[in-house]
Amino acid sequence: MTALKLLTLLFALLGTPLFVVISALALLSFHTAGINLSAVIIEMSRLAETPMLVSLPLFIFAGTLLAESRAPERILQLSQTFLGWLPGGLAVVSLAVCALFTAFTGASGVTIFALGGLLLPALLRDGYQERFSMGLITSSGSLGLLFPPSLPLILYGVISESRIDHLFIAGILPGLLMLALLTAYAITKSPGVATRAKKRRTVREMALVLRQAAWELPLPVILLGGIYGGFFVAGEAAAVTALYVLIVEVVIRREISPAQLVAIMNKSMVLFGGILIILAASMASTNYLIDQEVPMRLFALIRDYISSKYTFLLLLNLFLLIVGTLLDIFSALVLVVPLILPIATGYGVDPVHLGIIFLTNLQIGYCTPPIGLNLFMASYRFERPVIELYRATLPFIALLLLTLVVITYLPWLSLALVHVLG
Repeated sequence: MTALKLLTLLFALLGTPLFVVISALALLSFHTAGINLSAVIIEMSRLAETPMLVSLPLFIFAGTLLAESRAPERILQLSQTFLGWLPGGLAVVSLAVCALFTAFTGASGVTIFALGGLLLPALLRDGYQERFSMGLITSSGSLGLLFPPSLPLILYGVISESRIDHLFIAGILPGLLMLALLTAYAITKSPGVATRAKKRRTVREMALVLRQAAWELPLPVILLGGIYGGFFVAGEAAAVTALYVLIVEVVIRREISPAQLVAIMNKSMVLFGGILIILAASMASTNYLIDQEVPMRLFALIRDYISSKYTFLLLLNLFLLIVGTLLDIFSALVLVVPLILPIATGYGVDPVHLGIIFLTNLQIGYCTPPIGLNLFMASYRFERPVIELYRATLPFIALLLLTLVVITYLPWLSLALVHVLG
């Protein structure tokens, strides 16, 4: 049996799909423990009945629709018109638009590919240095992971059995802190007053841009106002968002043809199917680990050497930063959360606070040298050596790490709004 497990791990190293590896390990583990293999299927079917799971495919579909339409261009033009005249205006616009776009698509790679081609030439025309511009786009590609309706937030809620609306609220202040620090840095890199003077718009131009983006503007209001106003829960909010985006992009704007719509539905559901299979297999493996008291044994082992909660959080951050550079965010969530959640709870870490720490680490890991995923995506998108991206992202990583320290050791930043609104 040990030989079979080692063979399975070898297949993983050779590129076998993750869901196959996790499912095989789950089946082998249950068989070794003498547990009926039908338990794996039962766990998978139980996951499919989770009410919050319905929000995932709907948000994926809405985000894919937005990415395939001209919505990114309209949002960028709107932001540039109203904020472009400020010190560091276009850089600030880039940060805000990337965060908003990633929040809806749930994938930093999509943001880099969809917006990178628009933002980089615009920043260079405005007089920003190329290294700064590439670093800005690369590091801000994953900024929106803490803002609703971020797919990783929803997935963490499903895995940890935390309330998704609480996670949505908890990510707002940490996310805004990140934006504020990066915005302050971007302002210091502003090319100068002479360039800003050219960016002022007339009232007529502002009205035109507002009219062009009129259908995209209500999206955050519908989503956040609906959830926190008590009109619907996360699953219902996902359905309303998907329906609204579908009507706007297909029926009203007609930027998505029926043929494209079929392809987009296929693309988004394939993505969700992959996430669902990985998640189901992982949950089955998690229950095996719990049955064998693996998390409790790990907690007891760690407790023997680490008595301080703050030391544990420091080591946890180092571990998660490494995980963030090695795994994509969905794999990291399903593989790591079930192991660390019981241990962190044993140290008195709130599960909602842990979720924000977890996603902040993975977000930073995406653009951390030497193998952060965003670095290679940006290198491919901008046709630059990845070494250039290493140097370009270092100042941004330093600011994000500073934010991580604040988020980790000041839990009220994540939990304050939850206690007020939850």
